[in-house]
Amino acid sequence: MFGLSELAVALIVVAAVVAARKLPELTRSAGKSARILKAEARAMKDEERTPPGEPAAPRIIQGETVDRGDPSDGGGGTGGTPRG
Repeated sequence: MFGLSELAVALIVVAAVVAARKLPELTRSAGKSARILKAEARAMKDEERTPPGEPAAPRIIQGETVDRGDPSDGGGGTGGTPRG
């Protein structure tokens, strides 16, 4: 009979085998989310330390830009002139 820990390990292995193609993308996404969460927590701590009379410094969150295509070439961007 399987115990709870053996069953959990078996489920993790099956999930890893089935989702092997999506696993790198999922871990990358989880890492980005963790970085954003850390940055927000750090910003909240900094806001608590700022005296009430002083303006808070602007927050800068590091990230990356995604090129969604040029709207004029029909690449899925928003805006531009409709074709037809």
